[in-house]
Amino acid sequence: MSKKAVSFSIEGRFLGFEFEGSRPKKLIVATSQGESKIKLAKSLQYNFQLRLIIGDWVQVSGEKQFDSKTCKLKLKAEQIIPSTVSQEPSSATTPADKNKATILVCQKSSCMKRGGKEACQAMQTALKIRGLAEQVSIKGTGCLKDCKAGPNIVMMPDKKRYTKVQASQIPALIDKHFAKDKSDIIANHLVKVN
Repeated sequence: MSKKAVSFSIEGRFLGFEFEGSRPKKLIVATSQGESKIKLAKSLQYNFQLRLIIGDWVQVSGEKQFDSKTCKLKLKAEQIIPSTVSQEPSSATTPADKNKATILVCQKSSCMKRGGKEACQAMQTALKIRGLAEQVSIKGTGCLKDCKAGPNIVMMPDKKRYTKVQASQIPALIDKHFAKDKSDIIANHLVKVN
């Protein structure tokens, strides 16, 4: 049920806007993670003064908010700055961005009824405790084709699929797939608890 907002900053190539009527509603940016649609803050929707050309590098900062009910991350741009980054995408991202892993979670009703919401909340908590919230994203998906064995999740980039996942199993799965060193997990957990 968490909807806590934290700041974000990304760089990428400007691909255009998504409009609502005559005003821009969302900014579309290509990053190393793929295409992102970022909602524009009202101040930017009504008073956008940058002249951007498709392909321009931009740095976008604002607030990101994870909704554990829907397992979706929402981005809202507060500031857009033309970037002086060269044409190489690798220079536009930090090493953490290039290595960012993803947990895919089925969002269909069958999986959600079988404990999908609780699993999403457990993922968010486990990632925060381990200091992995910036390195691992949680993305909702359509049907993963094993409805009776829900909730279904897939750990990327390993493409390891898990069925009948219970919230209590999530910390061990995250440790197995994303923890670099067990001592780091223990140290991070002790720092957070104390």
